Amino acid sequence: MGKGLHRRERKDKATDIAFAMPVAEDAAAHEREAARELRASQWWKNQIAAGKCHYCGGMFKPSELTMDHVIPVARGGKSDRHNVVPCCKACNNAKKARMAVEDILDSLP
Repeated sequence: MGKGLHRRERKDKATDIAFAMPVAEDAAAHEREAARELRASQWWKNQIAAGKCHYCGGMFKPSELTMDHVIPVARGGKSDRHNVVPCCKACNNAKKARMAVEDILDSLP
């Protein structure tokens, strides 16, 4: 399996996520820098001020929320307003480098 692909064992079969893209280290470094800049923006401060986790809907102090990339940088996602959401640490740790669509697909019979 190539770099950047995600393989997940699901019961008796393994599935490759075909839409995963390998990401060059310099591109990932650029996105990490863009995320730092976005985190310092007033837009992001307004997002976390609401105190709501995008995934579980729980309410948290702004300092307890993290920036989550809906499409992870490791999977080709960008650090922009259209791809980041406030997320509690528990949800962010559970999500890892997965996309929400993968959880939906895994829940199907």
